[in-house]
Amino acid sequence: MITTADPGRSTRKREDPAERSRIMRAVKSRDTAPELRVRRIAHRMGFRFSLRRADLPGKPDLALPKYRAAIFVHGCFWHGHRCRRGARAPKTNAEYWRGKIARNRTRDRRVAAELRARGWRVLAIYECQLRREAAVAKRIEKFLRRSQGSTAQVRLSF
Repeated sequence: MITTADPGRSTRKREDPAERSRIMRAVKSRDTAPELRVRRIAHRMGFRFSLRRADLPGKPDLALPKYRAAIFVHGCFWHGHRCRRGARAPKTNAEYWRGKIARNRTRDRRVAAELRARGWRVLAIYECQLRREAAVAKRIEKFLRRSQGSTAQVRLSF
């Protein structure tokens, strides 16, 4: 850890590059806590699903073929959600992260369009929304209970 004490700024600890690299390597891309929570919610409600189907664009976190529905669980920071956590700008390597998050958002829109073109419906749930599990459960229920023939998109809240 490196301690910084700049005049006019609070004293804070910042990881050295090797420590930051170690932390970033530990960030999981699958079976994250938010994803596991969404799985538990859907399973408790009686829905059965496949995980990360490689034959579908974007490998949805949950795929429900019976409903032709795909659910993605997004981290607010990584997908540029418009919440406090998602809007937080990194202080180091900011240009890289702005580009990375913009590419993620572009990919999210492209994948959703590809799934809709195949007749699938798409729902994105952001980690901040999981603070209100009951609301997420209602949203999943409403999304999946809609007529199975509909390919209308649930608005991705970007």
